[in-house]
Amino acid sequence: MSDIAGELKRVMGAFDKPTLKLLDRKWAPFVMAVFKTSFSRDRQSVQCDRMHVQVDTYRDELLSIGDPVPDRSGRALCMQWMNDQWLYRSTNDAGEEEYSLTSHALEALSLVDSLTRDRALLSESRLTTILQTVRRWATEASSVREDRIRRLEDQIVQLTTERDRLAEGGDVFAASDDRMLEGYFDLADLIDQLPSDFKRVEESVTEMHRQIISSFREDDRPIGEVLDEYLAKTDRLMSATAEGRAFEGAFTLLRDDALLLDLKSDLQAILDHPFTVALTTAEKNYLRGTVGVIRQGIDDVLSQRSRLTTTLREHIVNHDIIKERELEVLLRDINKELATWMQSAGPRAAVPLELMPRTLDITHLRERFYDPGVETPPPPLGDTSHDAPEPPSLEDIRMQGGPLLEQLRLAIVAAFADGKTDSVGEAFNGLEPELRRPVEILGLLHMATQIDVLEHEQSAELYETIRPDGSLRDFRVPRMTLNEQETAALAALRSRWEQ
Repeated sequence: MSDIAGELKRVMGAFDKPTLKLLDRKWAPFVMAVFKTSFSRDRQSVQCDRMHVQVDTYRDELLSIGDPVPDRSGRALCMQWMNDQWLYRSTNDAGEEEYSLTSHALEALSLVDSLTRDRALLSESRLTTILQTVRRWATEASSVREDRIRRLEDQIVQLTTERDRLAEGGDVFAASDDRMLEGYFDLADLIDQLPSDFKRVEESVTEMHRQIISSFREDDRPIGEVLDEYLAKTDRLMSATAEGRAFEGAFTLLRDDALLLDLKSDLQAILDHPFTVALTTAEKNYLRGTVGVIRQGIDDVLSQRSRLTTTLREHIVNHDIIKERELEVLLRDINKELATWMQSAGPRAAVPLELMPRTLDITHLRERFYDPGVETPPPPLGDTSHDAPEPPSLEDIRMQGGPLLEQLRLAIVAAFADGKTDSVGEAFNGLEPELRRPVEILGLLHMATQIDVLEHEQSAELYETIRPDGSLRDFRVPRMTLNEQETAALAALRSRWEQ
């Protein structure tokens, strides 16, 4: 018989995973479009309420152009996607709930992105990458000293020959635009896998967190046994899985400053090639932000591990061994009494046992007892009148108040009646200091609106004010002039106020 039955089971198992379930659903294009629009490399989480509103907005926009969408609200769709393991809800440092994509959703997005890129499936760049990787790992796998030396010498000869050719003035041939474009797509495929790899490590730590908490709550194992299991799982997570190895490799990369600088320099060298004219700004930023992807993934994993460590520490600190011993002694005494009772009890004998203790018959329980200190009056206040400052005079208080409308009006009317001024600002600058406070400008503007001489298109002039403490402050106020009729109207304002 063929192996079709085994292959069918493996394929069915793959389709049962959330990644392929996402791509196999009726509304998969809509879900993928929402994820692609809502999340990005720079926006890895969205506040829950905001996500619900965004999904509703996307539904309305698609309905307006005639595209079919699910007949459910944004909140209901997000809850469904969370149950399908495509969204993960967590609480940030500010106490707000937010959504982020799971590793299954990131894998699906990566697959869709790879299918939407315009590139050849087979290229020289891809084959070269495969050959170089195979050659490097073949060297690492060889345990024969002579074979490894031969492979290293071959590499040294090739590199030395190329160096000597360039040193002797040989031509430097830069890669063509097509070749660089193929290499870019191969590199983008590798970079696309990083977020989902880091997310799988984070989800593995989260699952371990749940298991550790469950083990603590069961209280059927010693703490040392639970801690040993945690340490063993941590070692296996970082060494026995592809995600853990990717995390360890990225962590080693960030610890090596020279290697990190080389990575940034190499990325910039690729971006300086003329082929980048064919790339969009988003594609350039995507390649330039590779180091940021590695940093963010490591920060997320370390934060999750830190939360797990905090849970362990809090349990160990709050674990009361004395109470456990007291409970153990109590249970042992109950077993002794039960054994004594069984010596004389029949097969159907029962013991009346109250599940809850009886209520005490107390009419009133004093909550607070007499305290003589409460009845003691406070000590008398000391006489501090000799430390009091001199009270302000009536003139000082008046100078801190609002504008002196009456005196200001008479002074402006007198200045224009004598014909000694061309504008209100010039008349203001010639007044006495007590009438040139900054608040007096508000009084002038108030009176100007009463006689309709203030216009928005007027030019500005300088008002030199004097504060009550003698300091100076300049203001620019719309320039105002008064003719005979306006001067008369200003002089008649008092009668209007009195009415």
